[in-house]
Amino acid sequence: MRLDKILGNMGYGSRKDLKKYMKYGIVKVDGEVVKKSSIHVDPDESIIEVNGERVEYKEYIYILMNKPVDVISATYDRNHSTVIDLLEEKYLPFEPFPMGRLDIDTEGLLILTNDGKLSHEILSPKKHIPKTYYAHIDGEVNDGDIAAFRKGIVLDDGYETLASDLIIIESGDISKIQLTIYEGKFHQVKRMFETRGKKVIYLKRIAMGDLKLDENLELGEYRELTNEELELLKGSTSNCKDD
Repeated sequence: MRLDKILGNMGYGSRKDLKKYMKYGIVKVDGEVVKKSSIHVDPDESIIEVNGERVEYKEYIYILMNKPVDVISATYDRNHSTVIDLLEEKYLPFEPFPMGRLDIDTEGLLILTNDGKLSHEILSPKKHIPKTYYAHIDGEVNDGDIAAFRKGIVLDDGYETLASDLIIIESGDISKIQLTIYEGKFHQVKRMFETRGKKVIYLKRIAMGDLKLDENLELGEYRELTNEELELLKGSTSNCKDD
């Protein structure tokens, strides 16, 4: 891989900036000063340094975010703040994007990455990767709702959802529930409850596949996935059977 691409991807500047660094002699590869940014280097085998600082190269980033409300799951929007706007500048050269989406009024687990292949596998409708939500429902959720969700709900457009797992945490005028669905139709959780004459008034995604939201993250906070968490996320695709 070209040295200027490696350093550019890691946020060290444009090709023009990197040429200046070469001129000043502050870039080294395996201890030797490099004068040409176009040389090819194996970032996994060689030691790259800029101004005495070792460059820890990585091709992909995986960020776990506790998405707040009033922020949209997009890379750009004219009218609203996006999840990308919440990230530190050091992540921007990787050009991350949200893996899937959460509605503007929904909180919780969202993965941001630049790994298009993994994102495609996770989001593939053929995989039926489970997504688990915690919600407050305006209305008394009961055993009839559990049975209906287990059977599959016919939405307002005639689509019949896959069977889902509804757990009642607290039932009353305002019920607290946990719901696991195996697909991701538009406003699906809200529409499912609407067919039962009930309204979702608070919604938070707490798990995607085998990966769970870190409850230590405040709304709007994020961190990179650990290696173990990344393996859990990747394992979610192999644990689900294709159609």
